[in-house]
Amino acid sequence: MFTGIITHIGTVGRIEKTGDTRMTVSAGFDMADVAIGASIACSGCCLTVVDKGEDWFAADVSAETLSKTNLSSWQEGTRINLERALKVGDELGGHIVSGHVDGPAEIVSIISEGDSHRLTLRPTPELAAFVAQKGSVALDGISLTVNEVSVTTFGVNIIQHTWNETTLSDRKPGDQLNMEVDMLARYVARLIDVRDTAE
Repeated sequence: MFTGIITHIGTVGRIEKTGDTRMTVSAGFDMADVAIGASIACSGCCLTVVDKGEDWFAADVSAETLSKTNLSSWQEGTRINLERALKVGDELGGHIVSGHVDGPAEIVSIISEGDSHRLTLRPTPELAAFVAQKGSVALDGISLTVNEVSVTTFGVNIIQHTWNETTLSDRKPGDQLNMEVDMLARYVARLIDVRDTAE
């Protein structure tokens, strides 16, 4: 589990085709207390550490993950948001994030407003129903509050700190972000679906 509070920016290094796709990431933090098998959220996608060095780790990415996320567009030098898994007793500064990406959200526009940036995004039609005004959403692993919602788009406001300390400043209209809907919304939708099916 994660909180959507990004702690480091990593850089994608070697990408190798094995049975799956192995990606090596420069972590930017000491890997000494990160165990093989640990989970790290990489731009919102929970990946398992399968190898590591002093300041890097490697993770194997399945074809399923590549098909549901923007990891297929990563290349050597791509900057990514990193968050280590939540420990019991850690501060929950964002919202509960599983690291299981639901699908893409396309950046429609980026508009500067004072020191902030307002992003308008277009999720897939399947995900649009899970987005609510003042609700939470994770974009490339970043916990954000939804400001406004239309039928096909939603907007978030990015304060200067978040803009500077994450990879959002690298993004432009047309880019796809990894989107994870709020876990509560997902379960409510499932309960309603099961209830309607039973009636």
